[in-house]
Amino acid sequence: MNPKVDFFFDKATKWQKEYEQLRTIILDCGLTEELKWGCPCYTFQKNNIVLIHGFKEYCALLFFKGALLHDAKSVMIQQTENVQAGRQIRFTNVREITKMKTTLKAYVYEAIEVEKAGLKVNFKKTSEYNIPEEFQNKLNKHAALKTAFQALTPGRQRAYIFYFSQPKQSKTRESRIEKCMQQILNGKGLNDD
Repeated sequence: MNPKVDFFFDKATKWQKEYEQLRTIILDCGLTEELKWGCPCYTFQKNNIVLIHGFKEYCALLFFKGALLHDAKSVMIQQTENVQAGRQIRFTNVREITKMKTTLKAYVYEAIEVEKAGLKVNFKKTSEYNIPEEFQNKLNKHAALKTAFQALTPGRQRAYIFYFSQPKQSKTRESRIEKCMQQILNGKGLNDD
């Protein structure tokens, strides 16, 4: 146990018993406990394997390369259609965790083997995502915008594509694009200051 991580478990008002149970199970697998993104993260030779995190409706284990695991028990969940590598196993009470202890350890050990083997998730290229028509029109009309967008990192490009694609109404998509154009021209990502 890493004392730096204790604050996460101590401050938890919801899921505290569940977190403690998950922590015990994961530490039994010989991983190193660290604090990343404000959550307990468990690593093998400095590579992220699994993270404990909580939400309003559930707490979960997030396997960083979950897409590469076999998921023999069909318990892993892809959070959204845009999540490519990570997979969650969700819990709403300690009994569920206790019942799955053997399965959870097997998944952790499999995730360690995936890491040892150096397996990588084949990510979709940014060019494979559909750019909303409204944004494509702007790119076609404004060469500087197109150049600036293409100069962004693939992750920043995807963030904009997802953000512009979310609204159902064209008018809302247009508004989002207008608000972000200067940021793109400045070479900044969606969430950059």
